[in-house]
Amino acid sequence: MTRDEVIKLGAKLELARRHLYDFCKILYSSFYKDERPYLKEFCESVENFINDKNKRFLIINAPPRHGKSLTAQCLTAWLLGRNPASRVMTASYNEDVASVFSKNVRNTIQTEKIGERVVFSDMFPKTKVKYGDASAKKWTIDGQSQISYLATSPNGTATGFGCDYLICDDLIKSAEEAYNETALDNTYQWFVNTMLSRLEGQKKCIIIMTRWSSRDLAGRIMEAFRDECEIIKYHVQDENGKMLCEDILSEKDMNLIKREMNVDIFEANYNQTPIDVKGRLYQELKEWEKAPEGKILNYTDTADTGTDFLCSINYVIFEKEAYILDLYFSDEAMEVTEPKVAELLHTGAVQECSIESNNGGRGFARNVERLLLDKYGSNRTIINTVPQTHNKESRILASSAWVQNHIYMPPNWKTRFPEFYKQVMSYQRKGKNAHDDAVDVLASIYEQTTSGMEVQILSDSELYGSRYNRSSVFER
Repeated sequence: MTRDEVIKLGAKLELARRHLYDFCKILYSSFYKDERPYLKEFCESVENFINDKNKRFLIINAPPRHGKSLTAQCLTAWLLGRNPASRVMTASYNEDVASVFSKNVRNTIQTEKIGERVVFSDMFPKTKVKYGDASAKKWTIDGQSQISYLATSPNGTATGFGCDYLICDDLIKSAEEAYNETALDNTYQWFVNTMLSRLEGQKKCIIIMTRWSSRDLAGRIMEAFRDECEIIKYHVQDENGKMLCEDILSEKDMNLIKREMNVDIFEANYNQTPIDVKGRLYQELKEWEKAPEGKILNYTDTADTGTDFLCSINYVIFEKEAYILDLYFSDEAMEVTEPKVAELLHTGAVQECSIESNNGGRGFARNVERLLLDKYGSNRTIINTVPQTHNKESRILASSAWVQNHIYMPPNWKTRFPEFYKQVMSYQRKGKNAHDDAVDVLASIYEQTTSGMEVQILSDSELYGSRYNRSSVFER
């Protein structure tokens, strides 16, 4: 090797020590090529996240075969090379996949020098797996007193292991799991209760996965830790028809896959569109900056069964549009919800309230009005009962376009009313929905705003007999 070649190689090695893309390129030059510019961008985004002190979570979504897992394996080795004292944990779908991930990382570090081919030890000669540390999924870097690396899965163990970096690689196997709410819940609970507790201090978590569902791990992390999340998302083809990487997947081959694959699964795998997001009734609801003044109304739907939610919404109508001011959403028993609804009406200065008379709604209305009089000394809220006879699903679907375009939510509604938000934004156009309570009330607000629903006003005597006189304690 000439002097110039030695100098050139030394520069390449130094770049590989400093930058993830150069590290990946020097080890896997046949994959990390200049004609695949998204890979450089991808690696640089990961590196920037590693150096960002304000972000804790990185969500990576990219099509299959485009280098997600390979980059994650390279990243693991690179982190240990740069700082042998680092502790890294990786999580995969099951123990077999976790073992393969661990083996690939370990092989990268242990590859022996043959000829002039550059290997890991050329870049990081001080990082070596401790001799005799033969565990397939748990091993230590030479010179370190603590375990350096652990590979696990939701069925595995992480007992006693703390880490600086947590890398999760495709924890959901298939669309079948994505449709299974229990499976999604189990994965999230395992991640929060087991894995996050291993991530010490303000350290880094990287989640690499196909976006199957808005309730998958990535979706819930983005919802729970919104301000601490960085997102890298790649579509297989942009809006102008340009492929992400024609060299890896051509448009012709993509179209062949598209013809053979279920369209929802294709969109999830290749365009990072969760299956339930594509099929959900509402893509997004508008938010107001300042709510208009006007007559404050309320619509309340009591819970039909033990699994249903009571939904009570305060709103104002302005120019045939509805502005949501406040709401109460709960699956508690009536002895809890009745006082809460009364409080909502009183504190919100509601002038007129409509309560569905179906399924015990008339009794609920009587109790709420009694609470307003007894506890708050107020009858400023006129209580109406509303019979609801139309097919619920048809009403919801028929009103959906208007709701999306003419109902305005408070700016902080996603965090202020998380369960309500979840039900509204997960409701599907087709298929079975676990809950429809939230969207049903929005449909009712549509009916009241656009045409005025025929209401049945209970008389004082019907509500209370002769005990109360509505006009005697009128309060403004």
